[in-house]
Amino acid sequence: MTDPTPHDAPEEGARARETLIALRTEIAKAVVGQDAAVTGLIIALVAGGHALLEGVPGVAKTLLVRAMATALDMDMARVQFTPDLMPADITGSLVWDAGSSTFEFRRGPVFTNLLLADEINRTPPKTQSALLEAMEEHQVTVDGHSHRLADTFMVIATQNPVEYEGTYPLPEAQLDRFLLKLDLPLPDRSAEIEVVTRHQRGFDPLALGAAGVHAVAGPADIRIARRASAAVTVEPAVIAYIVDLVQATRTSPSLRLGVSPRGATALMHTARVWAYLQGRRFVTPDDVKAMAVSTLAHRVAPRAEADLEGITARTVIEGLLASVPVPR
Repeated sequence: MTDPTPHDAPEEGARARETLIALRTEIAKAVVGQDAAVTGLIIALVAGGHALLEGVPGVAKTLLVRAMATALDMDMARVQFTPDLMPADITGSLVWDAGSSTFEFRRGPVFTNLLLADEINRTPPKTQSALLEAMEEHQVTVDGHSHRLADTFMVIATQNPVEYEGTYPLPEAQLDRFLLKLDLPLPDRSAEIEVVTRHQRGFDPLALGAAGVHAVAGPADIRIARRASAAVTVEPAVIAYIVDLVQATRTSPSLRLGVSPRGATALMHTARVWAYLQGRRFVTPDDVKAMAVSTLAHRVAPRAEADLEGITARTVIEGLLASVPVPR
């Protein structure tokens, strides 16, 4: 596909936006009651970032990723993170080829479009860190040679809440690489009734085609959406508002670690994609507010005394949203 002309770009961007709305509807055929997480994954994909899903076992984290891959007609690989998983099990390794008497690189599961890193916090930090280069630079380096990943490569990691037995907290450097952290709560009563009813009618999470989930978008649509969202205007006053929010986290008495400049940039990108999905060509402070918690909360660390008082990263960010002056 050739790049659109300036005249065609807005029209193509609008079509891609409608396709993404259809994508959200398609995923909902398999996943009930997690609309915010579905939207968050789409935002992360369009923004070119990665997402961390957190929720107790059984809230459809894995099903959500599989449904998204099916609806996008993208390759997907799943890695079950365990205490004995090694970095080479993810990135790949050199294997001796007796026929040619040379070492050949055997690609690992990271060479895909969507990589589901399942229960990422059940493996030690050394293995978790094996994903850092892939997430940041879209490449893997083995024995001094770099291997490029797909331009639509995205890590979708799942984790159980950190207080669960057998979990390792993610290093702060790796948490900062995730564009969004999305919480998958337990469903409310009506949503859970719908889940059980679907299974009673024969829903099989391993046969998404039978459930009516089909490809409605593809990598080309994502690339068009990326170009269109990158054209969304962010006025200087809104940029200043983003920076004020981020700097407020660094002086908050409840936090021992505030948001880095990478976090400020991430919030600008996610707010811009949110505005694009709303059909606007400019970002408002409300767009920033809509994305602030999921973009910033995992990048801060409450002080020990704040934890004892029940103050969470989420409540701190929400408090700052209420106190930092909003530009007109």
